[in-house]
Amino acid sequence: MRKLDPFLTALIGAVVLATFLPCHGFATTVLEYLTDACIMVMFFMQGLKLERRAILDNMRNWQLQGLVLACTFALFPALGLGLHALAPDLMENNLWLGVLFLCCLPSTVQSSIALTSLANGNVAASICAATLSNIAGIFITPVLVSFVLHTHGVWSAHAIVGIAVQLLLPFVAGQLLQPFLYKWAHRNKKIISVTDRSSIILVVYTAFSHAVVEGIWLQLSARNIATLIAVDTGLLLAVIVITLLAGKLFGFSSKDEVSLILCGSKKSLASGVPMANVLFPASAAGFVILPLILYHQIQLFLCTLLARHYHNKHLTDV
Repeated sequence: MRKLDPFLTALIGAVVLATFLPCHGFATTVLEYLTDACIMVMFFMQGLKLERRAILDNMRNWQLQGLVLACTFALFPALGLGLHALAPDLMENNLWLGVLFLCCLPSTVQSSIALTSLANGNVAASICAATLSNIAGIFITPVLVSFVLHTHGVWSAHAIVGIAVQLLLPFVAGQLLQPFLYKWAHRNKKIISVTDRSSIILVVYTAFSHAVVEGIWLQLSARNIATLIAVDTGLLLAVIVITLLAGKLFGFSSKDEVSLILCGSKKSLASGVPMANVLFPASAAGFVILPLILYHQIQLFLCTLLARHYHNKHLTDV
């Protein structure tokens, strides 16, 4: 039986803590400044870790890389918008906001690569696809969110400044300093990973504290949560099926097919939580990240099962 992810446990703990002990007054102001600083550090570290060479070495497989980007930044938003158009009253408006935001996010890096390796897929191609997706996401996601959520006033001068100062500049600084600090970052991967995850947990606690004060649990029923889980699962399964069919249509090898499915169906919690904190007002951020937190665990569970299926399939093919 698969053990519960410790990171997910910590995220749930942050939500529970915010539910019973939300921050108030001066503590809220301190935490907001602290989360801003943590987000800047996170994106600086991403700039240090993401290797440009991994992208350049694998860009020759342009069909695979193009399809992953198309799934991430075109297919997902199209599915989200289509589902919302068909059933706008299926969920609370703020939950739809979170689902549509989820659809605009880049793919994951670590889990995409790890699961591709488990499935005996094209690991080099997944490194390239996930890295390219995250770099592109810093620029594409805010614009895409503005387009998809144009009626919600997401794209504002405040959001533009926040993206530039908290996301883009630290990332660029990390890329520029990569030749000098990459070895240090590689030696301290575990420390950086703990720092990144701790920062995400802090942002989640702060966002949910605001949401609790705004009455999130009074507005969301058990039916809302169950519906949200069904919507998240449906989106993931739809993309898995479409990427599987696309891989067959383009004649991909089994290894490339694995990379397309596992990279094209993922959404990054590490990028999504800080971006939500920058793009949305404090009163909405807690609602917005809830669909992403649920999707994160659903994608880990289903994609791990899928990776094990491909692993066994490749063993029998040998």
